[in-house]
Amino acid sequence: MSTTLLLRGGCLVPGDGQAPHRADLLIRVGRIAAVGEDLSVPDGAEVLDAGGRLVVPGFVDAHSHADAAVLDPEVQLALLRQGVTTVIAGQDGVSYAPGDGAHASAYFAAINGAHPTYRGSRVADLLATYDGRIPLSVAYLVPAGTVRHEVMGAAEGPATPAERAAMAALVAEGIADGAVGLSTGLDYVPGLFAGAEEIAALAAPLAEHGLPYVTHMRGGYEHNARVGVEEAVAIGKAAGVPVHISHFHTPAAEAERLISWAREQGVATTFDAYPYTRGCSLLAMTMLPPALNAAPVGEALAALADPAERRRLREDWFPQVARNPSLGPDWPELITIAHTSAPEHAWTPGLTLAEIAARRGGDAVDAALDLLRAARLDVNVVMAVHDQRPVSDLGRLISHPAHLGGSDGIFVGAHPHPRARGTFAAYLATYVRERGDLDWPAAVQHLATSAADVFALGDRGQLRPGAVADIALVDPAAVREAATYEDPLALAEGIDDVLVAGTPVLAGGRLTGALPGGGLRAVPRRP
Repeated sequence: MSTTLLLRGGCLVPGDGQAPHRADLLIRVGRIAAVGEDLSVPDGAEVLDAGGRLVVPGFVDAHSHADAAVLDPEVQLALLRQGVTTVIAGQDGVSYAPGDGAHASAYFAAINGAHPTYRGSRVADLLATYDGRIPLSVAYLVPAGTVRHEVMGAAEGPATPAERAAMAALVAEGIADGAVGLSTGLDYVPGLFAGAEEIAALAAPLAEHGLPYVTHMRGGYEHNARVGVEEAVAIGKAAGVPVHISHFHTPAAEAERLISWAREQGVATTFDAYPYTRGCSLLAMTMLPPALNAAPVGEALAALADPAERRRLREDWFPQVARNPSLGPDWPELITIAHTSAPEHAWTPGLTLAEIAARRGGDAVDAALDLLRAARLDVNVVMAVHDQRPVSDLGRLISHPAHLGGSDGIFVGAHPHPRARGTFAAYLATYVRERGDLDWPAAVQHLATSAADVFALGDRGQLRPGAVADIALVDPAAVREAATYEDPLALAEGIDDVLVAGTPVLAGGRLTGALPGGGLRAVPRRP
């Protein structure tokens, strides 16, 4: 294709707060060269007719588990159909680099899957696996749990000073390789063993670059979010870095109070939240106690095969599951299998544990434990809750100025959570067009501009001369999420044309085959 393209006839929403307005864009060699009304067509330029659609910066998914899945054309299509041109991977403290990827490939198999080509040892090697192989961009957070596992293995105790220094050196190496921050998953292994002082030491290398500490907080969210926020802010303050809270599940009024408090402490704080009431995670997270979750897979499987241990779980642990305020005693009706790697259980995705137990002629405790054992813990689930947050409260949360668009999208499984294929279209359809919680300029800032700033993505997130031409064309009347809990694989509608670095990668709703994307390295800045 020509390296010069004129995008004309669209309604520009540039990302700087301006109202939508008629403008053309001239793109040369991947960047926006000019913005204005009725621009002339340069010799040799191609013309793309926006046809009255909104012209917006490509969206940034601030929380994605597409670390390996992004290499799959079906996943690329699912993301681009939502207007997503960049994903932030390395979430929840667990991913492939640094190291050989073995811990993530085993422990997070049901969330991230196994990377098909990564065989390196550092963040630079992982980012290189995307270069020239995908149509969109992948930025990466150094995962603190992976770093800890690389230095300390599965050890549960606090790190020694030498171990802290070794871990901080790996984080600094990752930042030098282009990572955009540090992530923790403080309910996952081995992150749950790390204290705030240790995490602050790992986050310290971020400070000179103004990069964020990103956290899946410890001990739950909802009405218990205060504890996690206080720890996150203490870490950010000690390290001198901004804080970003992953998938901030909590009532909007509580989120507003906590974010205000965090900023009063002098810590710049943002968060992502997806527009769905159900969650998705590892089945083992809920069905097994922390000690068994922390055990090596072989030990956990041995326990699941031991009648005496199963009896203890039934008598001592599952009553606690029934007292979980989000689930309660009817937890078997609220947990739906999304993925299992066990061939003999290929019939279970899309069914609740109660339905599976009924088909097996047993109870839900045995069903859950047998599913985990057969799949070597490689099972993820969609989890409903009793007190589903009303759309009005989600709208209030999503419209908070500190909110960034994030899907927490998991692409592993035959019956995944619909958020992976619907989140960004749902923001636009429900919370912009239908409810008006956000207007179009604010939506662009939440879904593109602010994330590009928080994660130091350089000249992205706005449509202005000199910016990288990551662009989505949105039909404001037609955009909608088609994925549902019943049909989670349906693709979003209303975004049929997308450019990455000035190259059309989605045209007429289909992949063009162009691969201008790759690993996206942070653009260092001083805080």
